[in-house]
Amino acid sequence: MVKLRYGDRRAVEDAFDMGGGYVLHFSDRTIAEFFQDEVGVDLYDERYAFNGQSKAKRLRAFLEVEDERVVARCLRALWAHRETLPVYAQKPDHERLKAAVLDLADRLERGSDLPLMDALDRFKPDLTLDELIEGISRDISADKPQVALDRLHTYCMKKFTHLLDQNGVAWNAEEPLNSRVGKYVKELERRHPLQEMTKQIVKSSITVFDRFNSVRNNKTLAHDNELLDPREARFLFDSISAILRFFRSIESARFGP
Repeated sequence: MVKLRYGDRRAVEDAFDMGGGYVLHFSDRTIAEFFQDEVGVDLYDERYAFNGQSKAKRLRAFLEVEDERVVARCLRALWAHRETLPVYAQKPDHERLKAAVLDLADRLERGSDLPLMDALDRFKPDLTLDELIEGISRDISADKPQVALDRLHTYCMKKFTHLLDQNGVAWNAEEPLNSRVGKYVKELERRHPLQEMTKQIVKSSITVFDRFNSVRNNKTLAHDNELLDPREARFLFDSISAILRFFRSIESARFGP
C-alpha cells in the first residue's frame, strides 16, 4: 500500500487532470484498455470502487491499495501518455509536473527495495518499544540499515525476554541475547515438533544472535565504531528479520496475533 504525501497527491491530481472525476482525456473504455495494456490490472475491478465509480476515484483507489512498484509503473505510463497529448504537453506547468511525478515514481521504486518491517511487532503496550520500532523504521526508510542494527539488537533483547515470559521460562538480566534465544529455542523444540531442516536452522539462529552481539558492540552506533558496510547490514537485517518472522508465526498460532 502507498500513502502519498499531500504534495505528491496534488502533483498527481494536477498532472493527470483529475478534477471532475476525469483522468486526462480517457473514456471509461480507453482507460480500462490503457490500464490492462500498460499496468496489467483491471481498473474496473471492485477493489478499486471503494471511493466511487468515476475514473479519478478509481485511480485514487488504485494508488492507495497497490504496492510501490505497481504504482510507480502506472505513474510512468500515465506520464508517457500525457506527453503525447499536445493540449497537456504545451501547458506552462508541464516541466514542473513532470519533475514531480517522475521523482515520486523514483522514490516509490527505491522504497520498494527497502527491507520489510513486518517482522517487528508491538508485542505489548510499551512506550519504549514503540519508540524503538519507530526509530528502526526511520533508519530503514532512510535506507540506513547499518544505523538500524543497534536498535534492532535492543528490540531482539526485549522480544526474546517477552517470549520467555510468555512461555514461563526463567531468565536473568545478565544473560546476553544469544542465551535468551537459546532458552527460547529449547522451549520451542520441546512443545512444537519441527522438521529436521527447520530444527537445524532454528538451532543455528543461536549462533547468529551470538555474532549479532559482537556486531552490535563493534560495528554499530552503540559505541564509537566504524559502521558495517550497508550491503552487509542489509543482509544482516533481512536475515534476523526472517528468524523473528518465523518465531512470530509460531507464537501467533499458539497465543494469537
